[in-house]
Amino acid sequence: MASGELVRNDVREEDLPVGAALTASGRVSAAHEFGTTNPEHLPFATQDLVALDDALTQAIRQTKIRFNVYIGDLGADPAVGADSVFPGTPDAIRSVLIAVDPNRHALEIRTGRRVSNRATDRVAQLGVTAALGPFRDGNLIDGLVTSVRVMTASILSP
Repeated sequence: MASGELVRNDVREEDLPVGAALTASGRVSAAHEFGTTNPEHLPFATQDLVALDDALTQAIRQTKIRFNVYIGDLGADPAVGADSVFPGTPDAIRSVLIAVDPNRHALEIRTGRRVSNRATDRVAQLGVTAALGPFRDGNLIDGLVTSVRVMTASILSP
């Protein structure tokens, strides 16, 4: 699903299990008991999550800046939504947030006060630009991984 292929197009709301809902965009959103996984409802393949985790881990180790990723609804104004999500992320003042709203095709990047001298607006713009190609091809995780890697390289070589 991470690469954007259509999994099903004949979903009927009455056929969904308890805890699942059909969103306005046609996506199925499902909740399950905390601590359990339901492989039928995971939004990304394990290999995609491992690739993203590896990119984030490498970025954090190399730059000493925490990178956080948020994928979800950012509201009517994605910039305002990212601004409201950012303070709740781990170590926000020393981190970078990459916030993606897939339904609105929006990408926002925020940097904390204590790292803004290294994770500059230019670095954020490079991250956005790097993600555009894969996003356009329907590859959300590839876009995030590419964005993290480009921003890491930009922070390391001013």
